[in-house]
Amino acid sequence: MKLLLTSGGITNESIRDALVELLGKPISEAHALCIPTAMWGHPMLGPASVRGAVAGEPPFLMTSLGWASVGVLELTALPSIGEERWVPWVREADVLLVDGGEATYLCHWMRESGLADVVSSLSEMVWVGLSAGSMVMTPRIGEGFVRWPSAPDDRGLGVVDFSIYPHLDHELMPGNTMADAEMWAADIAGPAYAIDDDTAIKVTDGVVEVISEGHWKAFPASPPASD
Repeated sequence: MKLLLTSGGITNESIRDALVELLGKPISEAHALCIPTAMWGHPMLGPASVRGAVAGEPPFLMTSLGWASVGVLELTALPSIGEERWVPWVREADVLLVDGGEATYLCHWMRESGLADVVSSLSEMVWVGLSAGSMVMTPRIGEGFVRWPSAPDDRGLGVVDFSIYPHLDHELMPGNTMADAEMWAADIAGPAYAIDDDTAIKVTDGVVEVISEGHWKAFPASPPASD
């Protein structure tokens, strides 16, 4: 699986070019599935947010890029319809557009639906995450980002070995400062990145590359505490 882990979606030409490179074809020839599931788990989001994400209305810059086709894959529905129906939909898609919201809720439904197992076997599948859709692929999201009351902890799927602090210095999120990101990273302890909405992290065959027209910071893993 190829990953494009973003904070704000496809917000500039550099990130768009990285997406086309991962697809290996023009966006107009690629078939996409949109996954809005994470939004249902976040207390500040709801039906209007999901509609905006599916329709590709700003600030949800994912589905409105000119795809050959766009479908919606709602993970909470998958356990009730059977893998014989939905697995072919996933295998036929070129890219999964995974929107933001609550990352632990998304992680739960990735596992509960079986999608986590399916996508891990698809080497050519492109995963484009936005905020929580990116954070879910990491080992931990940080306790401060957990907003789903039923979350057992702050763990993600651990597909990559680094964590992500999104929306760095966002004008609508005054608490998302570099100072806050540094405290978050100290708690995470493992390798991590703080990225703004003009930055993405591309992962191909284990190779990590930061794509940015904005600003970001990498945090190395903290050394283990001495006895």
